Amino acid sequence: MAQWRKDKIRLENGELADAQFPVIVSASRSTDIPAFYADWFFHRLKVGYSAWTNPFNGVKSYVSFADTRFIVLWSKNPKPLLQHLDYLQERDINCYIQYTLNDYVAESLERGVPEVAERIETFKALVNKLGKGRVVWRFDPLILTDKISIDDLIRKIENIGNQLLGYTEKLVFSFADIAEYKKVKTNLERNNVNYSEWTKEQMLEFAQRLVALNKANGWNYTLATCGEAADLDGIEHNRCIDDNLIIRFAYNDEALMKFLGVEIHHIDNSLFGTKISADAIMLTENQYAIKKKNNTDKGQRQFCGCIVSKDIGEYNTCPHLCEYCYANASKEVAVRNWKQAKETNWKSETITGK
Repeated sequence: MAQWRKDKIRLENGELADAQFPVIVSASRSTDIPAFYADWFFHRLKVGYSAWTNPFNGVKSYVSFADTRFIVLWSKNPKPLLQHLDYLQERDINCYIQYTLNDYVAESLERGVPEVAERIETFKALVNKLGKGRVVWRFDPLILTDKISIDDLIRKIENIGNQLLGYTEKLVFSFADIAEYKKVKTNLERNNVNYSEWTKEQMLEFAQRLVALNKANGWNYTLATCGEAADLDGIEHNRCIDDNLIIRFAYNDEALMKFLGVEIHHIDNSLFGTKISADAIMLTENQYAIKKKNNTDKGQRQFCGCIVSKDIGEYNTCPHLCEYCYANASKEVAVRNWKQAKETNWKSETITGK
């Protein structure tokens, strides 16, 4: 597994502190940094480090961005990124965005996000800025309730999918596994959402209908599940932090390719040609990449395919107020932490300002 270095850094107060120097940063599975903390994050990039509090033991540690070559951004409303992305180009840092674009407006499950039409326009604006493939569409999670059926989900996905045609290459989804996540179960019950767990038969039905929809509408999207054990025909297992995608967008970055254990090869167009292995990643007509090591992050969930990265977010900080949230213990705490962060004018080492 890939690993990065650890060393001392000098903090803004002049003290020395131990820090890790991640090559790939995740921002973030734990909160919506692009929507609510973009100013904080890009300020910390300029300062050179941020602080992170471990959610399990409360220990504060430091993350240096000196070696960071790639950032994966996660968001339900990444519009604030538009004013910051030029800085990543100035720093020669690559990125792509995992954009969760659901439609639970009628059911009021995501009260803090803009209307669907506005989020679709943001999606297109980001693609125009970054390029196709760098904004990945997620409809995640898929929730069944007394007000949402499989028919409803297919209809919602079709509406968004038709509007994103030409702007995305992939649709990633997962089935809400409520019993496995105590916070999700508690939040749904607290907010009087009458949910039901997915059965294997329902998962199979949904997958078959989604594959058929993808073909019938001429989308030809790559369909992929996030963290799901089930093997579904016509649907891949996703790597949300994906070394194949990173290689595709940043194969000219020698330091990053070395970290990932990647070799770049040129195609011989002579009479005998070049024999290209089945696991090769095609880059251009004349180049392909081969991975020489497994970069999978063993610290993630059992069926997660993500590669190693450093997540810099913190739980209980996202004020989207989604009824099914897995990252907030309570809406009140999340809103309080967000307001506290704003009061620091985004100058704190940590997201929360604590």
